[in-house]
Amino acid sequence: MDVRQFRHFVAVAETLHFGHAAERLGMTQPPLSQSILALEREIGAPLFLRTRRHVALSPLGEQWLGAVRSALARVDALPALVRQLAEGKAGRLELSFVSTADYNILPTLVQRYAAHFPDVEIALTEATSDIQISALQAGRGHAGIVIPPAEGALPAGLAYRRLMREPLVAALPESWLDSGRLALDPATGILSAAAAIVAPLIIFPRHIAPAFHDIVTGYHARHGGTPVIAQQAIQMQTIISLVSAGMGIALVPASLQNLARTGVRYAALSGDAPRLETGIIWREGDTTPTLLRLLDTVTQLGDGAEAQGPCALGG
Repeated sequence: MDVRQFRHFVAVAETLHFGHAAERLGMTQPPLSQSILALEREIGAPLFLRTRRHVALSPLGEQWLGAVRSALARVDALPALVRQLAEGKAGRLELSFVSTADYNILPTLVQRYAAHFPDVEIALTEATSDIQISALQAGRGHAGIVIPPAEGALPAGLAYRRLMREPLVAALPESWLDSGRLALDPATGILSAAAAIVAPLIIFPRHIAPAFHDIVTGYHARHGGTPVIAQQAIQMQTIISLVSAGMGIALVPASLQNLARTGVRYAALSGDAPRLETGIIWREGDTTPTLLRLLDTVTQLGDGAEAQGPCALGG
């Protein structure tokens, strides 16, 4: 059975007259009758009850009619759907992101994209930068929001665009400030480099986020210190929880101030605070329409922004 036969069945079912149905379909009656008979033979049961003067749907035909109409409606919608798919206005977008992006660029980007392309299914997955890069190299997913590797270390076959840069701030155990173990400048509320570089540090493991790790340890080195790493964790939420528990301090993106946590206070760093870059990565030559529309959205937002506080690319 094929779509043509389904249309023949619906026309006869709606007119209950082979002649009128043939006229509606722009064909003669004999081929229409043969088409319906062939369909009934394939099914193995009559769809119509016929007499010389009357045509009626059989009980089977009555039950099948709704399903056939629905199937034809879906078939008729296919040309419009394929146009939407080709234009990236429908389909699926698989986007991964580092945990830090959840507090800066990700909400703005996804909100803007979804507003322009509401019929696209967006599949979001949180993952560290190294996992995202490996997945894209293996052909999984469409794009990722990552902390980029060091300049020149981007794997072959992947493209990258900067989304934003933001300063790091110190996440401090409130108990340390209350007890006097750490002190901020009373006039500015800034943590001195001298105090920051001697405090036990909570940080991402280097193999997970080498660029981020090196930015933090580089800050210590520039100020004559060597980090004393108390704990390592791969999720920002975990790092902040460890700070809250008094395990150490952490240098985190300024946007993490959006993650309010009891027992944690954020403070600016003295001097020239290090800056962390976040960007989007995808496979070179990938022409998936939903991906191309995402990259258009990134361009509209304005890439390479310098974020001074918790928000970036402000919508």
